[in-house]
Amino acid sequence: MALKISEKVIYPELSYKIVGIAFKIFNACGYGRSERYYQAAFAEELEQEKIKFKKEQMVKTEYAGKEIGNYFLDFVVEDKIIVEFKIRPRLGYIHIKQVMDYLKSAGYKLALLIYFTRNGVKYRRIVNSYIE
Repeated sequence: MALKISEKVIYPELSYKIVGIAFKIFNACGYGRSERYYQAAFAEELEQEKIKFKKEQMVKTEYAGKEIGNYFLDFVVEDKIIVEFKIRPRLGYIHIKQVMDYLKSAGYKLALLIYFTRNGVKYRRIVNSYIE
């Protein structure tokens, strides 16, 4: 199956705001915290900004019409964007593949994979090109 390539940025205002929040958290907390502390700070910032979100949303994955497992998404923001946090020096294919699986199972179009490194916040926009 061929993937579609689009020039259009998906949810630009919301995704830029999310990334901005991640930088704000990193500037305040620095490097070396546990993932759960960055997540707690992120939830606090979303609440202050009055941005709707769900934390640790469970998504079922199925095969042949039967449930074969569950994923737990770090955040779903405004019922549009999956946000996943990692504490890693760099990301590998396995991390991106994991988020692609989340997108496919949950039926969302966009995920932001945010990771906190010694050198600051890094992020990847991951698009589910299997849905319009």
